[in-house]
Order: sequence, then structure tokens, then C-alpha cells
Amino acid sequence: MLLEGKIAVVTGGTRGIGYEIVRKYLANGAKVVLFGSRQETVDKALAQLKEENADWEAEGMWPKLTDAAEVEKAVLEIKEKYGRIDILVNNAGISQSTPLYNYTPEEFDKVIDLNVRALFYTILPTAKIMKEQGGGCILNTSSMVSISGQPAGVGYPTSKFAVNGMTISLARELAKDHIRVNAVAPGVTKTDMVASLPQQVVERISAQIPLGRPGEPEEVANAFLYLASDMASYVTGEILSVDGASRA
Repeated sequence: MLLEGKIAVVTGGTRGIGYEIVRKYLANGAKVVLFGSRQETVDKALAQLKEENADWEAEGMWPKLTDAAEVEKAVLEIKEKYGRIDILVNNAGISQSTPLYNYTPEEFDKVIDLNVRALFYTILPTAKIMKEQGGGCILNTSSMVSISGQPAGVGYPTSKFAVNGMTISLARELAKDHIRVNAVAPGVTKTDMVASLPQQVVERISAQIPLGRPGEPEEVANAFLYLASDMASYVTGEILSVDGASRA
């Protein structure tokens, strides 16, 4: 098992790619604390995980990620219970495609708050813990639009460009503390949003992907597993694209 005995925190872990990351980590021996937006979604995810494997050790929390004090409190509670935090996955985020002329400052701020500020709020207290314990791994969810941009909804690619900048910069700053920092940039993936689209729309999207299909959440989670494991012990400051070459 690649993560035997590791303590992992996964934000946005109740559905989609985040949920698959949680499953992948549990299946590889980690204990996982997943963060969700509401108690109901957290409880539902935990029930599904328990139904799949009663031996998996998972619990959930629902701090408001845009509240620095609330996030720090949750992180310190995890440290108090488990004694350490080995892996932090910042997966929570929102996307939108509002045209510029219809944008409001409030909508733009909402995207930046959750996709950028919340990462800083989780990383800061967690990195301090990792430094004290002698190292750790921080992983951020970026996007293929952080490389290619997108035709509308400028707040989302802007936030993901910021995620990349934060990832690369912190990788350099925290290397001396044996903390690796990387990001995964998924392309179009079969999450609930894609699954709800009409088949003809999915076919049109797939035709634009060189590999000819959207990615599976598990395929993206595999990248997060690799980067969290000792197989990636000399990998830091990378933005790993998992997008079927969609960025090209």
C-alpha cells in the first residue's frame, strides 16, 4: 500500500474527483479526514465509504474554507487527534463561465475566495505542522484552463493560474522543510456535471479531446495518489496535466 499509515486531509472530498481521491487514499492505507461544505454531504460520503469497506478509517468535517480562523481550528483538531498531517489535498473549488460584460465583482470575488484564498488558509496552519514533524506533501487541484485559458468566465482560469503560482512558489520555499508541493490539472472529467449533459454535447466535447473521451475521476485520482506517495519523493513544484492532451 502506497500510503500505509499516512494521515491525509482532502477538501472537497464528498463527490467527484475529491471523493475518488479519498477512496484511492483509503484503499492505499491512509487515514483520511474529508472536508465538505455541509454536514449532510459529509455524512452521505462517509456512509458510502463505510458501505464499500467497513475497515477504511475516514471521518469528516465541514469548516467554512473561506474563514481562516475556522479552517485553522479544524486543522489543529486533526493534529490533536492524529498527532500529524502527512498529506493535504486542496480540491474544493468552484467554476463558472460568466461572460465578462455580465460579471459582477461579487461573483469574481466568490471564485477567488474559494479557489485561491481558501488554499492559503488551509496551507498555512498545515505547513507549520508539517515543518514541525519533519515534512509532508501538499497537493492542489488546478485545471487545464490554467494553461490554455477559457473563452468566458475569466475568474476561474485566473484563480487556477494563481493556484499554479502558489504551488510552484511554495515548492521552492518549503523544500528546505521537506514539504513537497505539487498540483494536478484535470481536463474534462466525468463528474456529475458532465454526466448530466446530453449525449450529443458529450460527443462534441469528446471530439475535441485528442484521446477521444473525457477522463474518469479515478484517472485523476491516480495522479494524486502518485504525487502523495514516496514514488514521487523527488517531485515538487510540478503541475501535472491529466487531460488527454486537451490543453494542446
